[in-house]
Amino acid sequence: MRIGFIGAGNMVSAIVRGAVAAGTPAGHLLLTSKHGSAERLAAQVGAVHVPDATDLVLRSDVLILGLKPYVIPTVLTRLSEAIGRSKPLVVSIAAGLTLERLESMLPDSARVVRTMPNMAAAVGESMTALAPGRNVGAHDLETVRTLMESIGRTVILEEKDFSSFIGLASSSPALVCAFVDALARAGVMGGIPKALAVQIVAQAVLGTARTVQTEAQRTTEGGHGRTPADLIDAVCSPGGTSVAGMVALERAGFSDAVVRAFEAIVERDRELGA
Repeated sequence: MRIGFIGAGNMVSAIVRGAVAAGTPAGHLLLTSKHGSAERLAAQVGAVHVPDATDLVLRSDVLILGLKPYVIPTVLTRLSEAIGRSKPLVVSIAAGLTLERLESMLPDSARVVRTMPNMAAAVGESMTALAPGRNVGAHDLETVRTLMESIGRTVILEEKDFSSFIGLASSSPALVCAFVDALARAGVMGGIPKALAVQIVAQAVLGTARTVQTEAQRTTEGGHGRTPADLIDAVCSPGGTSVAGMVALERAGFSDAVVRAFEAIVERDRELGA
């Protein structure tokens, strides 16, 4: 199976490197871009650089649209005939472009899957949502799921839930980084150098996330995993330091601020997709 990538930015680079690391032969990956990024990436991983986008489409079984959302309509208009001839499975990683809009730019028989990876794809820890279009079969969806799981975990969602997913996973890394930076700056106040403080907080966040993930998996498998609230209670000993910090956070409106941030993200995404 040959996978063609139009565009070679950071996310495409992460997917290409993840696919190769997961065992996809580099020679089955075809790359093209308007500038020199595709050629450089192809040279780095052993993939095939295809200068002409139409040629790439005609040679691809799966076509990944790794372009900015505002560029895609122009590109698909130019490539629609070639897509109609070769009938690749089309995969979008662009925010804001709905399945309905993508399908309207392509031949009626086009198979389209919308995906939403996040920043952590670069380190193989993305949380990626998948939504199949009207012509997509189970095998098509499994093909995309396998590809995206080379950069992390996946979940299949109805497209109506994508705005909420963006709040939970695609934009939330910015919120988490804000927390890490704020806590690290507090560490600087306590006398720890900033770079070291960031390392300490990042490891604490990573370990906590893995603990929460493990407990959630137990619940998913029918067990009795602890919820995040349970874990907070486990850390907060009566009269201890952790409960003092939690009370201070709540007095400062921490939970409300997080919910407001989520609501703002969802509202903005729906505005962009309107």
